[in-house]
Amino acid sequence: MPSKLDQLRAMTVVVADTGDLDAVRRLKPQDCTTNPTLLLKAVELPAYGHLLEEALTWGRKQGGSRESVVAAISDRLAVAFGTELANIVPGRVSTEVDADLSFDTEATLKTARTIIKDYEERGIGREKVLIKIASTWEGIRAAEILQKEGIDCNLTLLFAQVQAQACAEAGAFLISPFVGRILDWHVKAGGGPYTGETDPGVLSVRKIYESYKAQGIKTVVMGASFRNIGEIEALAGCDRLTISPALLDELAKAQGDLPRKLSAESVEKIQPLPRMDEKSFRFALNEDAMATEKLSEGIRSFVKDLRSLRTLVAQRMDEAKAA
Repeated sequence: MPSKLDQLRAMTVVVADTGDLDAVRRLKPQDCTTNPTLLLKAVELPAYGHLLEEALTWGRKQGGSRESVVAAISDRLAVAFGTELANIVPGRVSTEVDADLSFDTEATLKTARTIIKDYEERGIGREKVLIKIASTWEGIRAAEILQKEGIDCNLTLLFAQVQAQACAEAGAFLISPFVGRILDWHVKAGGGPYTGETDPGVLSVRKIYESYKAQGIKTVVMGASFRNIGEIEALAGCDRLTISPALLDELAKAQGDLPRKLSAESVEKIQPLPRMDEKSFRFALNEDAMATEKLSEGIRSFVKDLRSLRTLVAQRMDEAKAA
């Protein structure tokens, strides 16, 4: 019998959630996603030192304040890793807009366009890239504009139906509803124990998937943030799932039948829901304590790792000057 990973590939597009190039080569996913946390881990590995050096060499030729140069080098580094990944996977690579821009539509647009331009200068067309943006109101508005410019977006840090609906209305190419972080919140609140079928993160993604398919929404649903393979198995059949190398390896070793859990054909069609405005979005999100807390926490966490990356870049710049 095929492994559970092979069975999953037959019904869901498997995406690797990592910046580890060797892991991507070994696991052969269709797409690849990264974030500041994964990028920080990867850039600290000696094997990828040449990517950091290339970005630093470019940065030394740039004008502007030290802070702006360090930020630009960090963005260029993300594209450098993305380019390596894009040359390995047959599909798309997601590259994240700086999390500290999550509440700034114009700055998000500027950064996204710069990322696409950098990719194109490296020979990677925009059809290979997804711009990853936090699912704040401002981020969703930026995605709506970028989509009209032919720049496809991945809306991340998504924890609630209201975020998913707003992303669909904006025409986002793809959303990344989180699973494991929702489970974390409920466990911390005293819930559980949970199985794959009762996991609140799994149930959230299923609800979003079914809502999209019922309304005929084309936005791709890509479950993310998994804590165990039980969550992944419970979402078999979802459009895409982005999975860490450790869990992909576990699925590759797992035997037994993997039944399909999600199917667009099994969902009853309904009329599209009314488009929401900013006031209704913010109120609905505020009413969901879990989503509000996890969105804020996720942004803070990514900003922390982004700052750590920038500190590393600044240190390497200083070392080069002193040499």
